[in-house]
Amino acid sequence: MAGHPSLGALLSFRGVLPPLLWLFQLDQGTSQEAARLGEGPRFGSGGYNPPAVLSGSLPEILSRAFTLVIAFTIHEFAHAWAADRLGDDTPRLAGRLSLNPLRHLDPLGSLLLLVAGFGWAKPVPVNPYALQRRTPAGMMLVAAAGPLSNLALAILAALPFRAGLVGPTFVAGSLLPSLSGLLQTFIFINLILLLFNLIPISPLDGEKVLAYFLPPGGQATLARLRPYGPVILLLLIASGRMGVNLLGLLVGTPARQLFNLLVS
Repeated sequence: MAGHPSLGALLSFRGVLPPLLWLFQLDQGTSQEAARLGEGPRFGSGGYNPPAVLSGSLPEILSRAFTLVIAFTIHEFAHAWAADRLGDDTPRLAGRLSLNPLRHLDPLGSLLLLVAGFGWAKPVPVNPYALQRRTPAGMMLVAAAGPLSNLALAILAALPFRAGLVGPTFVAGSLLPSLSGLLQTFIFINLILLLFNLIPISPLDGEKVLAYFLPPGGQATLARLRPYGPVILLLLIASGRMGVNLLGLLVGTPARQLFNLLVS
């Protein structure tokens, strides 16, 4: 019978930001000194300096709040827009084909991003059967749209640095972030959203992207691992506390390299 599937038949996509402090084996003294001085991240011959971006200073919290509203909203809108373009009106009916941040921000995930450096957005529901009717690549394209939107945002925010309009260093005020600090935080967090959400572990977007390119046997293996995805992901995130910072290797180091590539 025609119509929309039951809720059990729907899948969803959501942007997730991992604990930023866990991406790096940071020296606490360096991090605290950066926060005390109000220094922003610096790049150049020494590369990107993440501790200041991860500080708990008021300017940095305000920078994260700005990034939260823009990056998560665009990420989730990109999922919804791609699904809608591919013939699935489920996100539209759920009110997610919108640039209104209130449609996308999860209250708890938003609060944690501000105070703890990690968070998530509301999941965007999609109907995989509607997507597959348009193209076998439907789920992959919708999954990839979110992280790629964060890459686009990072590139746009890096243009003032490339054009020489904004300098690479700053000393933040006591209340408001400088333009340089705001843009650097914005670029860095968007790169983290890009790389982390492309990790091929359920429920992240990367798992659905990888599934499309695997042969049937590989897809079956992913399907068997899918129920354990959240546990595997938690172990990956916690690996930095166990002496082997896998999350830093997979996300933190590439983010630092991409940052320097974009702004220098």
